[in-house]
Amino acid sequence: MDFIIRSDPCPAWVQERDGRLRRRRPVGRLPECGVTTTTAATTWHDMNLPPDRPSPGKPKLTSEERRARHADRLTTIRLRMLIGRELEDRDITTPAAIGKALGMPASEATKLLTRHQWREGDVALLQAAAMRLGVQAPGP
Repeated sequence: MDFIIRSDPCPAWVQERDGRLRRRRPVGRLPECGVTTTTAATTWHDMNLPPDRPSPGKPKLTSEERRARHADRLTTIRLRMLIGRELEDRDITTPAAIGKALGMPASEATKLLTRHQWREGDVALLQAAAMRLGVQAPGP
């Protein structure tokens, strides 16, 4: 299909041989119509907030909260290791069997045992799973 480019300043519109106008979709670039879109005009230095308005960011944790999270993280690592060893000793390897042994859905059990990000409540869930397996949970 051949088409003729109109002589107006916007090459995004083309006229086909039968006289119909259609919008041409440019590949990888914006149409050069003399109009600048907002996204094209935005530059990295314009995206910074003014100095009087600091970025919201994450709230900083207090030293006490950091210590508590660190202790929780160490406890979760120890519990995951103990639970993993116990499951291996019992030859429980499939996600369905692990979920059944821990008393939770297979997907939840797998996530709980392989998660790397700290989450509120993981210590309690792991302690309950360890008690269910009869494993002695580590002390503080």
